[in-house]
Amino acid sequence: MAAMLSFQIHPSTLKHQRFPHVPLNKLSPNTCCPLFSSVSKATNLSGPRGNGVLVNCLPPVDNHADEDPGSVPPDLRKDSMPSHVAVIMDGNRRWAQRRGLPSVWGYEAGAQAFRTVVDLCCKWRITVLTVEIDFIMELLERALRDELQQLMRKKIRVSLIGDCTRLPKHLQVLLKEAEETTKNNSQLHLVFALNYSGQNDILQACQNMALKVKDGLIEPEDINKFLLEKELETNCTEFPNPDLLIRTSGELRISNFFLWQLAYTELYFANSLWPDFGEDEFVEALSSFQQRQRRYGGRSGS
Repeated sequence: MAAMLSFQIHPSTLKHQRFPHVPLNKLSPNTCCPLFSSVSKATNLSGPRGNGVLVNCLPPVDNHADEDPGSVPPDLRKDSMPSHVAVIMDGNRRWAQRRGLPSVWGYEAGAQAFRTVVDLCCKWRITVLTVEIDFIMELLERALRDELQQLMRKKIRVSLIGDCTRLPKHLQVLLKEAEETTKNNSQLHLVFALNYSGQNDILQACQNMALKVKDGLIEPEDINKFLLEKELETNCTEFPNPDLLIRTSGELRISNFFLWQLAYTELYFANSLWPDFGEDEFVEALSSFQQRQRRYGGRSGS
């Protein structure tokens, strides 16, 4: 069964922005932080108000190579893992600001946290992972241009939802090429929700159903929640509705993300900023989920 990972690029980040180079005595000036390959350590960087951290992109290292595939930490139950986890990855800029570093370094550090969660979802057999993220466009472009082989090696399939028309043309081409190249991969389904809006998703679904009524393909009384869900952009996955939503940085809102799909989702709000969200924090969120009694709108005890 394929896993799915999707993430949203905020409209405010749809701009081309150049990364500042890391000092030569710390890291090669041309080194970037890949989205999809593992790294072996972090490099300490000094900022005006203290030390920051930026990922050192060394050759990929699999930290779980000797562990059984599908094994989970002792705090978790393998048979109670959520099928679909959604994550709003908030706090990249604040992480950098608190260290006196340029905001783009927060995105670089956030890329490592993203990669960690991807690897853990593959290892723990979480079927769907949806990630809302605000990486800037150059980081996404590098990942698609330089790391397609990593996507293929890890059997990650790439798909697109949302309005991609505001992206640079060359980036649209890269996304389409990645989508076509990886379409037969089955280990992880990575869905880029580019300029995605939960409100617009529901609106376009209703418009599509209205057109089908107008064309005589369906009757108005045929419209129900199952038909509407088929018209949502998340119909690309077997499990469109998240079991668990995680939002980092202490923000207590969903910000127009998956408004329909989150109807019966369990919510978990983490105080840590996204670049600080690692395996321990992910385990804590999953443990909280496994301790809850899910009712799907029913009353307690029903």
